[in-house]
Amino acid sequence: MNVSGLAIGQVALAALMDIAYAFALGSALLEHWLALEGQGARPARERARASLVAASFALVLADGLWLLYQSAQMSALPLSSAFGEVPTVLGRTHIGHAWCVAVGGAVLALAATLAGRGGRGASAVFALAAVIVAMGKASMGHAADAGPWSLAVAVQALHLAATGLWGGIALAGGLAVLPVLDSSTTRGVLIRIAGRISYVAAMALAVVIATGLFNAQHGLGGDLAPLSDSGWGHVLTLKGALVLFAVLLGALNRTSALPRLRRTASTTDAYTFKNILHLEALVMVGVFIVAAVLAHMAPGYVASH
Repeated sequence: MNVSGLAIGQVALAALMDIAYAFALGSALLEHWLALEGQGARPARERARASLVAASFALVLADGLWLLYQSAQMSALPLSSAFGEVPTVLGRTHIGHAWCVAVGGAVLALAATLAGRGGRGASAVFALAAVIVAMGKASMGHAADAGPWSLAVAVQALHLAATGLWGGIALAGGLAVLPVLDSSTTRGVLIRIAGRISYVAAMALAVVIATGLFNAQHGLGGDLAPLSDSGWGHVLTLKGALVLFAVLLGALNRTSALPRLRRTASTTDAYTFKNILHLEALVMVGVFIVAAVLAHMAPGYVASH
């Protein structure tokens, strides 16, 4: 990856796309859970909905800006002159075709969010849109080198969706929704939502690890040497370290803070759980940023030769 203003902007937008996608997934799930809790959880549900709308808008906007940066990069033109190249990129490149799939999913997710207000039909459409976004994004990267319908693309799409779900409930929960559940009257809601967050995060993490190992093996070309011999390997190692830190924080909440909160329902234990989740959310932001850098670098088996 060439380190230039254009490359930095493209990576930043890619990270924003990943963060917005995750935020939307987490907010949608939290909104659904909070709808089951009745009127007592209404302020938190409204916060989840506001977060969902904002994230969906941000995803569409970031997609559009990323395409402009990509067009500038592919045409070797300044950003201000790249608008005329957008139709060519869309019509004649596999990245343009994959982008159409991804942005189509993002627009569908935004439409479902604005029109449905948490109904079953809208939720089903949103879930379909999330899958479409993951497939499109997977086809935009190195996984598509083996073809748009390859196993690598399918695994990468599953990895992106699972990472988005895991990171999303931490982001939306830790930064937006759970801080609203700060009174003794909502403590029961907080405990139930915290339990659901912990369970879903654990299930999503299992998929993230399995698909992440497959992607790492694919990027390394079956050889561990690129881990130390290439910049791609160094960035992958950093990503692994951040993921491990997030896993440890999640495990701390699941094995220590949440059981205490369930036993005592105390304000102190509620703050402990929320603070750990908040820190996990910040670490996940780092994971998404590093993942965006990694996606814009040549795979380790290429870079080491």
